[in-house]
Amino acid sequence: MKKILAVLALVFTCLWSTAFAADFSHLVIMHTNDTHGYDQRADGVNGMVTVAALKKDYEAKGYQVLLVDAGDAIQDNNLVNFSKGKTAIDFMNAVGYDAMTLGNHEFDYGSDVTMARIKQAKFPVVSANIIVESTGKSFTPKTHAIIKKGSLKIGVFGLTTPSTITTANPKSTRGLTFLSKEAMYKAAQKEVDALKAAGCDLIVGIGHLGSEPDAAGDRSNDVLENVKGIDVFIDGHDHTVKNLYVNGTLLTETGAHLANIGVVQYKDGKWQEDLHAYGRFNKEDAQVKAMVDKAQADIDKQLSTPLGTTSVELNGSRDPGVRTEETNLGDFIADAYLWQVRQATVLDHVTIDGAVMNGGSIRAGIKAGTITQADILRALPYHNYLQYVTLKGSTLLEILEAATCTTPTALGAFPQVAGIEYTIDTTKPFVKGELYPHSVYYQPAKPGTRVTIKNVGGKAFDPNATYNIAVPDFLTSGGDSYYSMQDPSKVTVHDVDYLAADAVRNYLKELGGTVGSQYAAPQSRITIIK
Repeated sequence: MKKILAVLALVFTCLWSTAFAADFSHLVIMHTNDTHGYDQRADGVNGMVTVAALKKDYEAKGYQVLLVDAGDAIQDNNLVNFSKGKTAIDFMNAVGYDAMTLGNHEFDYGSDVTMARIKQAKFPVVSANIIVESTGKSFTPKTHAIIKKGSLKIGVFGLTTPSTITTANPKSTRGLTFLSKEAMYKAAQKEVDALKAAGCDLIVGIGHLGSEPDAAGDRSNDVLENVKGIDVFIDGHDHTVKNLYVNGTLLTETGAHLANIGVVQYKDGKWQEDLHAYGRFNKEDAQVKAMVDKAQADIDKQLSTPLGTTSVELNGSRDPGVRTEETNLGDFIADAYLWQVRQATVLDHVTIDGAVMNGGSIRAGIKAGTITQADILRALPYHNYLQYVTLKGSTLLEILEAATCTTPTALGAFPQVAGIEYTIDTTKPFVKGELYPHSVYYQPAKPGTRVTIKNVGGKAFDPNATYNIAVPDFLTSGGDSYYSMQDPSKVTVHDVDYLAADAVRNYLKELGGTVGSQYAAPQSRITIIK
């Protein structure tokens, strides 16, 4: 009898769940990520006008639309940089976003600006793994949100890459802990469980995590392998296109710069992605267009000033490019830093031997022809100041070894240099030492295993010699893998007070306003053995 009752109970439960299962047939999940201020429609860029028009198009057809963003919306393109991201949030408010999570570049203007952008948004900005150390509470006012679309209750929570502590300027994240690996999984599971308990029909994770190998343990796929109950996970950070299933959960990402708009729908018993690449849908929302175009016109007026010319194209590509190898733009900018710091210290009778910058701070190339103010700020959008550091050759070797730990795999830390020649032997593995404090990078156990330095300042390298090296303050704050730069037992930091972009402008003027054939190709400062 008990068996019969159990079977009847199971049948009733199945019939009940079938009869009252949520109907997702009229729900569309639209998503963007890593827009980086590329909000005006242009060749290859959908822009916010198309996001708004596509949303309205689905709504006109009777669909409920959930629109979310997976971070890095407020920084990079000059359209949003001048307002410290305010214009980006204005555009997103006008389009009608429902939620977003924080990317690492949401912290580029400082955490106070991050909080101002959160308060400005007319939609919840959620992240469950950023903790204020002094209070133990979440940095974002909300870690999740419950959004109603028709009869559906949709639970949305966010996660931000733990690498933010090094990929954003560390000054901007002091006092914050970014939960990582198991602690992040636990926080995510807590969010899912809370949303389930609140009766949500659907759980959507929006993460700025990515799937790069060097972030093992902190990637979106790691989360999905360790957290149960997520139906759809919208990813960002690594600028790739994703459309796969991990433990039955759809993991998707659009790439970057609004080249695609994500459109997820429930079909044939599962959530499926249908990316809308540029050119597939060409309508534009008139209200948003007027808003974006006015903002762009104001910026263009400020940035159209010609500063000089270049007879060669300057390569600012990411991979292969400034994150994997020496490029002519890397050489040019590093030379500008070295020249500017030498000019600034000439009366102090200080010899500046070389310059080091992280390739990840170069965000765009410069085409042959006229160089405008916009070109410089597009290549170097960060508000970094120049400094110089005094250190031993052995510390410089440690720094270069750590910053090339993944080469030939792309890494933002990759050192573009001036006044320095070095070799990376990628046939030898990077040997990890201790994890640097407040970092996701490891101290090299044996500096010199992969990297050898030929010369510095025109002289043969000596690990016991003392050198003065020009750097941007992002490095002396411990950005990327450069923790050693903020270790006072190894490095002494000296202020110069020139903006990095100003140094490039001044150096261009020193060259007579023309980047010539000397920068036609990389200058053999970095040798990579593959």
